[in-house]
Amino acid sequence: MEFSYHNPTAIEFGKGQIKSITKYISKEQKVLVVYGGGSIKKNGVYDQVSKALEGYSWCEFSGVEPNPTVETLNKAVEIIKSEKIDFVLAVGGGSVIDGCKYLIAAALYDGDAWDFLDGSAQVTKALPLGAILTLPATGSESNSASVVSKKATNEKRFFHSPFSFPQFAVLDSSVMSTLDDRQLANGLVDAFVHTCEQYVTFPTASLVNDGYAETLLRGLVTLGNTWDDRKSEAWQENLMHIANQALNGMIGSGMPQDWATHMIGHELTAFYGLDHARSLAVVQPQLFRVMLEDKKEKIAQMGENVFGISNDNEAVIKAIEALYEKVGISTNLNDYSIDDKVIENIISALESHGMSALGEKANITLDKSEEILKMAMK
Repeated sequence: MEFSYHNPTAIEFGKGQIKSITKYISKEQKVLVVYGGGSIKKNGVYDQVSKALEGYSWCEFSGVEPNPTVETLNKAVEIIKSEKIDFVLAVGGGSVIDGCKYLIAAALYDGDAWDFLDGSAQVTKALPLGAILTLPATGSESNSASVVSKKATNEKRFFHSPFSFPQFAVLDSSVMSTLDDRQLANGLVDAFVHTCEQYVTFPTASLVNDGYAETLLRGLVTLGNTWDDRKSEAWQENLMHIANQALNGMIGSGMPQDWATHMIGHELTAFYGLDHARSLAVVQPQLFRVMLEDKKEKIAQMGENVFGISNDNEAVIKAIEALYEKVGISTNLNDYSIDDKVIENIISALESHGMSALGEKANITLDKSEEILKMAMK
């Protein structure tokens, strides 16, 4: 095992922690508070942020959509530059936080910041960022990744940068009380797939990484099996904690990683607007079936250590599908708003984005991606 691990994000976990943001933001800094559709004004988060920022110079930008677009985010960039903002505070779920990672880099860049998404430029500096998490799912609150869409071209791309880590993240699960079932289910599935992308590859010698990934997966299975308790404090605390740990970089350190489910899923979202988690739910089980020869040892290991299933990899894949279906997320692509050009559109997009050799062994070709999509249309 060889790896370097560094995560500079301070975590403030628990009830009432929003007030702790003053430990990290100086009153000399002018703050832009960024949020989504306004739910934070219904669940009390906006009021808590306003109270914490008393005596600060701050303004706000709202309207960051799920799967944030550069078309929306560039309006915030203009505000950051015109108002001479020193600090960006993201208040929301992964979409808002991802969008703010784009903002802090774009604000100090002279060109078109989409350059960071298409790979033609690297982030070399950024404004400081803090996050108040309201929807657990992506782990974006303590990692360096940002996923942003461009509506004009039906693209959904990503970038990583050490400059993108939030300086702090507040994780107060009590703010989840107003989340609906769709959002909670999306968070559970997203965290499950994130963990699998770093675990269901091929056998390694890392007892810590495998054991930790299995702990997270078992926790998510337990949450799925206790779905009726999803409004309880303990259930929501655990989802928030697990989703954070699933993608803060720890379980993937020094490990082979897949991410093909995400790459294919991103294109489905870009073209058809599928919720991110739902795009993953339709792709992942079929990818496991198509790539079973490569993944059979780890699927079997997951079967034993997560689901209690021995010597039956198809039963393990069916158990994953059943978990997703149990929380209300269909694994059938035909259950979503697609058209008869879905395979043509997705394969063409994968090809144009250089995604023709995906997976931990770079052997998920366009033909295999096409097979996965055909099987997803049950």
